Formats: sequence, C-alpha cells, structure tokens
Amino acid sequence: MAIREMTAKQVAKKVMNKEELFILDVRTEDAFQDWKIESASFDYLNIPYFDLLDGVEEILDQLPEDKDILVVCAKGGSSQMVGEMLEEEGLTNIYSFGGGMKAWSEHLEPIKVNDLNNGGELYQFVRIGKGCLSYMVVSDGEAAVIDATRMTDVYADFAKELGVDIKHVFDTHLHADHISGGRQLAELTGGTYWLPPKDATEVTFEYAKLEDGENVTVGNTTIDINALYSPGHTIGSTSFVVDNQYLMTGDILFIDSIGRPDLAGEAEDWVMDLRETLYTRYQELSDELIVLPAHFMIMDELNEDGTVAEKLGVLFNQNHGLNIEDQDEFRKMVTENLPPQPNAYEEIRETNMGKINPDDEKQREMEVGPNRCAVR
Repeated sequence: MAIREMTAKQVAKKVMNKEELFILDVRTEDAFQDWKIESASFDYLNIPYFDLLDGVEEILDQLPEDKDILVVCAKGGSSQMVGEMLEEEGLTNIYSFGGGMKAWSEHLEPIKVNDLNNGGELYQFVRIGKGCLSYMVVSDGEAAVIDATRMTDVYADFAKELGVDIKHVFDTHLHADHISGGRQLAELTGGTYWLPPKDATEVTFEYAKLEDGENVTVGNTTIDINALYSPGHTIGSTSFVVDNQYLMTGDILFIDSIGRPDLAGEAEDWVMDLRETLYTRYQELSDELIVLPAHFMIMDELNEDGTVAEKLGVLFNQNHGLNIEDQDEFRKMVTENLPPQPNAYEEIRETNMGKINPDDEKQREMEVGPNRCAVR
C-alpha cells in the first residue's frame, strides 16, 4: 500500500512559513550535495537508496519521532519504497515526496507583490526549487508576463482565474539556465513575444524587438514597461521599469549577488559591460525603485511574505557586487568566482533560440539542478 505523499506545493509552503520538517534524501551523495530542498528550518539525512536495499534498521536511530519525515528521491519511486520500509518498522510520521526533485524543479508559487499605481496588480511567480522568478503585470483585463518558465499552463491558468488576457510576453534576455516558456506562452494566448534583438541574432522565429526606450501599455491604466538596455549577463540583456515603481533586472542584478557574464563564452568581453550597467546605468535610476530579479540564489533572499524584492538604494549599500570601486578588482571578482556552468546550458540556449526542440522529458532532464546564474 502506497504511503502518504507531500506535494511540491505543500513543501513550498513549509519552506516559506519556516515550518520544521525532516528530510531523508535517498539520492546519491553527489546529487544531494549539488542540489536539495533548502530551508533553514529543515533537518537533513542523506542515505543513498542503494544502501537501504537490505533494510532500514541501521538508520532508525537517526530519525526523529517528533517531526514529519519526508523521503525524497529523483522522481518519487524510490522514496515510496523506502517510506514503505520505514512504515513496516513501525514509523507513522513518514511521507514520500510526490514526483521527487523533478516536481520540485517545476513548482511555481504565485505571490502578489503589490497593487499598482493606477489600478492593477503585480505578481511574482517563485520557482522555489530552481531559483527562477517570473512576473505577471495585470491591469484592466490585460496582462503581461516577464521571464516565463516552460510551465506555461501555470500562467495561462492564473490569468484565467483573474479574468485577464495575456497580451504581451517578455524575456529580459536569452536564458541559458532554464528553458523559456515565453514564445510558447505568446503562441498559446495570442500575445506578442518580445525579445532583445542583440540576443536574437540566431533565433529561428519571429519576435517583437525589445529595444531601449520601448514603452508598452498593458490595459487602459497605462502601465508602462520601459526597456532599459543593460548588457553584461548577455549582450542584449534588458531591464524594465514598471509603473515607475519596480526595476526588473533579469539576470543582471540579484538581491545578494550580481549576474555572471560567461554563459555565452564572453566573460572577458562582457565583464565591463556588466560593470557599466551596474555602476552607471543603474546609478542613474531612483534609489526607491524596487528591484525584482529573474533569479534568487539562496533562501535567505526571500522576504517574510515569500517574495524576492528589495529597494535599489538598499542594494547599493549592501550588495558586495555593487561596491567594488577598483575596475581591475571587479574584473577579477567576476571572472574568477564563477560557479560551474548550468547543466546542459548550451542545449538550453539552442532550445531558446528555436534551433532544437527537445521533448518534455528531455527538457526536464536538461533543467535538473540548482540555479547558477550569479557570481559567487
């Protein structure tokens, strides 16, 4: 008999609410060290599944009696088997993680950021297992989506719940760490797909050119999404100032770090573009703008309400990447502190260009692993 399951949504709520949970992760040690469900309020034990095939008796004294225990594996099969073995030993606080880490990678949690000045709302979609952030701007029956993931049904269904039509879909840049759902979402909804042309020189599809100074109105309440050319992560990276309140920085600036310039093999060439964007273009903007990035690196970047957001002025004071006066020191910091490349990043870039079209299962495999868009 199958044991009880926790869904990715239920676990995400526990992470955001800082609830206690004991994780028994039965993947290999390398897989666990590379990427896991993260929360400061969780306890962890990593015992590979193959070490438990002869029985779970030896780990019973390492498991708590006063906390729920969530057994985690890659896809949800091994966790069921280990969970059943634990229940046979008399444990009653066991759950299997439904869908495993693949489900964790794909879960999106929509959170309202705030109301907008002239009516309308702004939502952030937190892809908690992958560190991706995407957005929906809603006004007077219309919506725009920024940096959509490949789980396009989530945005379409959410727009339907709100009773709005998605008219515009934007990508701040050509993504390399995850597969964009922007083009597919635009096709699904009949919206316009916008992409910076300097990132689109090799794409195989038609798109609207997102260029510096572009204004796009969503609804009748005139929410302007102003394009701000901000190269550095990619040569075409473009930021948005939304409703004169929010700066959507893509993968240029994060809450606790800055973007990496090497995912197209151009770190040495693009590092000073990155510096000019951060130290010149962004310095000219209002300190009161609230930065909404396309990724977060660590769970500490989440606010109490689950959103990832902070005023630009605060980041200029607190983000180390914005406080390196010497250009040579900045170049060294950016080029010598790069994390490993994202899994399958070249294939992901080719997918986002439309050059290859992997099936759904292949796309899942390509995206498995942590977010690696930032300089450490």
